[in-house]
Amino acid sequence: MSRPLARRLVLAGCLALTGSTAIADAGLRGSLYADFGARRALWDDNDLFRDTPAPIALRRAPLVQGAAPAAPLSAPPGEGDARARLRGLIASAEAGKAGYDAVQHGARRMPPAPPTRMTIGQILDWVARTPGQPHAIGRYQFIPPTLRRLVQRAGLSRETRFSPKVQDSLADLLLMDAGLLRFEAGKLDRHSFMDNLARIWAGLPTRSGRSHYHGVAGNRATISRASFERELRAIYR
Repeated sequence: MSRPLARRLVLAGCLALTGSTAIADAGLRGSLYADFGARRALWDDNDLFRDTPAPIALRRAPLVQGAAPAAPLSAPPGEGDARARLRGLIASAEAGKAGYDAVQHGARRMPPAPPTRMTIGQILDWVARTPGQPHAIGRYQFIPPTLRRLVQRAGLSRETRFSPKVQDSLADLLLMDAGLLRFEAGKLDRHSFMDNLARIWAGLPTRSGRSHYHGVAGNRATISRASFERELRAIYR
């Protein structure tokens, strides 16, 4: 993706919050994404999420179907659960009840199968066959250029299934980019880390209380800053 880094990483975050309703704030919930097979025609002209294939050739060495890459973050004892909860917090702002099979509402031509049943190659083929529409996909609403970059970093092949474990591992790479290791080590303060996350996921608020991408292609924060901080404090006590 040739856009600035922030735009390359932006993943829309205007979803109905489920599962972790304690973090939801009245009036902040959106409805831009759908579970596979339950789409609605909302905001079809979301130009920010239109994309062109990046010239990245993924390796085709066969991997075990559905296998996840080695964990990109080495979690000390007890920290794995915290990271899983952090991913859950992000997912509540990004994919809602659709979870790992979420597809951006603006996609007029949906994937041929639920995303978790598709391989990475099949997802990229769907992107290539359906130009001119948004393609944000999965629990963390990866857009294709970001997905390609993360897949390449993780050393995955086209044959790897886009399973929940794979999606979580790719999200962990974005958490690393946001400074998670420094935050866990006490070398990055909470609000700076929150701002870093908000620059990656548009459903999360910055210190202003708004999305870093507020108003861009209809983006807005789906939770308040106070809720975001409260949930993060509960995860990392």
